[in-house]
Amino acid sequence: MIRLVALDIDGTLLAPGVPVDAVPDAAMTEAVHALRDAGIVVVLATGRMYPGTAWIADHLGIEQPLICQQGASVHESDGSLRHGCVIDEEIAHELFDYATRHGWPLSWFDSERYLVTEHNEAAQFFADVSQVTMEIHPEPHLSGVRATGIDIVSTRKHAREIHVLMEARYGARITLLDFTSVTAFHAPDASKGYALEVLAMELGIDRQEVLAVGDSVNDVSMLTWAGHSAAPAHCDRYARDSAGEILEGEGVDGVVGKLLSVLER
Repeated sequence: MIRLVALDIDGTLLAPGVPVDAVPDAAMTEAVHALRDAGIVVVLATGRMYPGTAWIADHLGIEQPLICQQGASVHESDGSLRHGCVIDEEIAHELFDYATRHGWPLSWFDSERYLVTEHNEAAQFFADVSQVTMEIHPEPHLSGVRATGIDIVSTRKHAREIHVLMEARYGARITLLDFTSVTAFHAPDASKGYALEVLAMELGIDRQEVLAVGDSVNDVSMLTWAGHSAAPAHCDRYARDSAGEILEGEGVDGVVGKLLSVLER
């Protein structure tokens, strides 16, 4: 029996390519409502910051804690911070120095503020879906903001090189995620999977009673932790290799079908 369903937002609740202010369609909304009415806990787990996550939660009527920023910050439904994972300050400063030497834009954020060294398309998109104001700050490491997340924006080729270099340099002291031209850095205990594990434990729910659904590399940790997992047909290769089931259907139709199937058991 599934007692908790953890859902990614972008590419899972929302089809790829929808506007940044989109909300789940009628079919998805009805499926989530049906789960809630059946007493199943529904949790959102996303890379977005809190405001953009709360926008979706409010639409779906979800009042559970919200797993944001890849698990680096977990918020109560009212926005108060339940749990945060801060990047080691020495590493954060070294990442700033590295990006500056190579002339690459860098994003530096905590659970409330989003600072960027210069305007760029990737940072603008993240600010828009997160519904936060992007602050231009050439020296974010001197802002007083303790970073829960840092993004270095380079190129598709260089992003992979940065990943390899930083993985060798910091090992288990940092968590790395790749998004095309963006290399994302978080604290070692910041992941959707770990945040979901903690939340399930607090609710007295076993991992075998958890279904996780996600479509991307940042969902791998929760797809592998949950006793049951699925990914939509358009998922990336990381999610495809980690999910227990690849769902059929266009867009997010397969996700809707999977959620409804939970109610039939």
